[in-house]
Amino acid sequence: MRQGRERNRQRAIARNERVKPWGDLPRGSSPSQGVLFIDKDQGVTSHDVVGAIRRLGATRQVGHAGTLDPMATGLLIVATGRTTKLIQYLVGAEKTYEARICLGVGSDTDDADGQLYAASAPELGEGSEERVDKALAALTGDILQVPATVSAIKVDGLRAHDLARAGHDVELEARPIHVSRFERTSTIVNGNMEIAGESVPTWQFDVVVTASAGTYVRALARDVGRALGTQAHLRSLRRTRIGPWDVANAVRVADLRDCVEREVPLPVAKMAEICRAIFPVIEIDDAEEAALRNGIFIEKRKPVSQGARSEPWPAAAFKGDRPVALVSPRSGRFKPDLQLSIEG
Repeated sequence: MRQGRERNRQRAIARNERVKPWGDLPRGSSPSQGVLFIDKDQGVTSHDVVGAIRRLGATRQVGHAGTLDPMATGLLIVATGRTTKLIQYLVGAEKTYEARICLGVGSDTDDADGQLYAASAPELGEGSEERVDKALAALTGDILQVPATVSAIKVDGLRAHDLARAGHDVELEARPIHVSRFERTSTIVNGNMEIAGESVPTWQFDVVVTASAGTYVRALARDVGRALGTQAHLRSLRRTRIGPWDVANAVRVADLRDCVEREVPLPVAKMAEICRAIFPVIEIDDAEEAALRNGIFIEKRKPVSQGARSEPWPAAAFKGDRPVALVSPRSGRFKPDLQLSIEG
C-alpha cells in the first residue's frame, strides 16, 4: 500500500510538471454544477482534464465517463457537483471512434505511444481491400476481446499497465463486447516507417468503429493485424460520439479557461437536460415527490418519453421541470434508486 501511495504521489508530481496545451488556468469563482462535453486535446490524460475542470469549476466533485488515452482526442464527458451521481449511467453508453490502423509495425501498447517494432510484411497484393474488409467484418458483432495489456484493468488489485511497466507478465482474460460497426473509410496507403534505423514497409487505412463500453479500439487494431498475418497498431484515435452526444458540440479546456477569464458561466448541461436525454421519464405529483424523497414506493406507470440508453430502467421521475429521483420497478410499483438534485 505504501508503494502504491508513493507511485500515485510521483504521478501527481509528473502531471503537475507537464506543460499542458491550455497553459495556466484561473480558478473559477463559483462551484460548477452540471455536465461538460470536452473535446480532449492530444497528449494529455483524462485525469489531466479532470484536474483542469476542478480548478476552472471551483469544485472537487468531478468525474468523467470513459477514459481516453493520452494519444487520443475527442469527446470526454465530465460531470461536476451533484451530476457526478449520473456518471455510472453515462459510462455504459455506446461510443463511436475514428481511427487509423498501421499494418506491418507492432507496438507493446498497441498504439503509437508505445515501443514500436517491425513485423513481417502482410501480403496485400491483388484483392487487398477485400482481405482487410473481411478481417474487419470478422471483428463485428458479439465477440470476445482480450484487452490491451497496457490498460487500466485491475489484476489482483493493481492496474495492468503498472504491472506491465514493472516488467511482469500480464495475461488478461477475454471479455464479451459488441461492435456494431467496424468499417474502412479510406483507401489502403502503402508507405514506409523507420524503426530502429530500418525502413519498414507499412499499409495504413482509416476506420470508423462503433462499439459497446469496455471496447479497446487499439486491441481491435492489434487483432486485425494478426488476422492478416502481421502486427498492427493505432496511429491515431478520435472519439466522435458517446450515446446521443457528438464531439461537434464539445468545447476544449482552453475554451473553458476563456469563459472563466471573461467571467462567463461554464457551458454546463444541467441535471434535468441529462436525465431527459438518457432515461425514460415519468411524471409525478407533489405527494409522490415527497414519497420518493422519503424512500417510499409510488404507483407504477408508463414513461412519457424514452431516453437514449438501451436499458429500460431506471427511469427519471420529474415533478414539472425538476428531476426528483431515479426509479425502477419492484413488486408492481416504483422504488426510488437514487435521489437527484432538486435543481433542474
